Amino acid sequence: MTIDIDPRTEARFTKMQPFGSGSTQRPDPAMLPDGPRFNGLLQSIMLMRFRHQWIPRLRRKYGDVFSIKILPEGRWMVFFHKPEHVREIFAGDPEVFHAGKGNAILGPVMGEHSLLLVDSSQHKRARKLLMPAFNGHALRGYESMIEGITKTEVGTWKPGVAFESLERMNALTLEVILQVVFGVTDEERLSELRPLVNRTVNVSPAVFLGWGFPKLQQFGPWRRAFENQAALDQVLYRMIAERRRETDLDQRSDVLSRLLLVRDDEDPADTGLTDEELRDQLVTLLLAGHETTATALAWTLHELGKDPAQEAKARDAATRGDNDYLEAVLKESMRLHPVIPMVVRHLMEPATIGGIDLPAGANVAASIILAHESEDAHPDHLAFRPERFTEGHVETNTWIPFGGGVRRCIGAGFSLMEGVAVLREVLSVYDVALPPGTREEAKVRNITSVPKNGAKIVVTRR
Repeated sequence: MTIDIDPRTEARFTKMQPFGSGSTQRPDPAMLPDGPRFNGLLQSIMLMRFRHQWIPRLRRKYGDVFSIKILPEGRWMVFFHKPEHVREIFAGDPEVFHAGKGNAILGPVMGEHSLLLVDSSQHKRARKLLMPAFNGHALRGYESMIEGITKTEVGTWKPGVAFESLERMNALTLEVILQVVFGVTDEERLSELRPLVNRTVNVSPAVFLGWGFPKLQQFGPWRRAFENQAALDQVLYRMIAERRRETDLDQRSDVLSRLLLVRDDEDPADTGLTDEELRDQLVTLLLAGHETTATALAWTLHELGKDPAQEAKARDAATRGDNDYLEAVLKESMRLHPVIPMVVRHLMEPATIGGIDLPAGANVAASIILAHESEDAHPDHLAFRPERFTEGHVETNTWIPFGGGVRRCIGAGFSLMEGVAVLREVLSVYDVALPPGTREEAKVRNITSVPKNGAKIVVTRR
């Protein structure tokens, strides 16, 4: 099958080489905290594939602050997790602590305009234009749509038959992205988008690393990933062009329609988001808001199914409409099972964190894995106890799945609202349990950590 490649797709993959981004300065290892010194390729693989075992092991060996080598050779990442250090990273000068360059590995897919990849004034403009689509009023408008999608999904479940909740949550959150964010409701377009989106999400860490080597894009999984991106771009650009021609955008509630109307009020010359900007932000919302939320929900259902007492509390909260408790359940699952491993900043100038002087060119990481398993911050950290959040025991900068500071995830409110709405619908209809002998652990898929065995559950109609 031959795919016509949009020149904009070619240009993006050429321009957004992850290993060509950021400062060309390579820090002197002698100026960095101690850490393993073996090959950067192997350390990058360990970080991508085995981070849940490797990063805690490094903390035990080297202490609370340590460094690792990452691709390309000569680049380094310094890990922090204590709340006072995390606060310094999140509060760092945006002109010095560049988040976009820390996320450069996502560049070929997300694009140069992605909110996750731009810095300084570009980030400020992009965030300002996107914010209205995620304020409180907008979220309330999306909630009923999410409830309807969830009712349809839950209605297909077969009581008494074990199934992988991760698969069903992925299907559900994909429908939310396509209908609530993209504004697509006709089945023909949905059928066209679903496989393209699924193939975009379900890529291996090797493909991400391979984007730093352009010649690999001619072969095997890298070629297939590129062709899938080209096909997805074609559909998205066509959809954006069609939506621009609509005359009722102000009456539509989906995110894309809202974004087509936004303007920078402080700039009379601003004409809104270009097609390329819209494409990049839509893909960013897709990658940042689809599988992450689905994975958090699958882990949550796994934890509830494992503990009948906790499941009964959550079920009672759903019956009473206690959204605060359901949100605490979701947050505790996200603490116990981090979906994303870290929040990264690239130092454009020398900086000091926790009294440690670091050179320009270093990357600093607030480790979500280490912050969430800290016994000081979360006593009895291996226990699933949502009451941590309802009783006010979780301090600032100890629970950081959405990052923090001016770069805190713009979709955090949307994700939590969606998760609560899904849990409320599921637990209002079903009791949740685990099949006998069920065991679960984290497995890395693309940039997220998912339940290795799919978080199987069994439901019983109430």
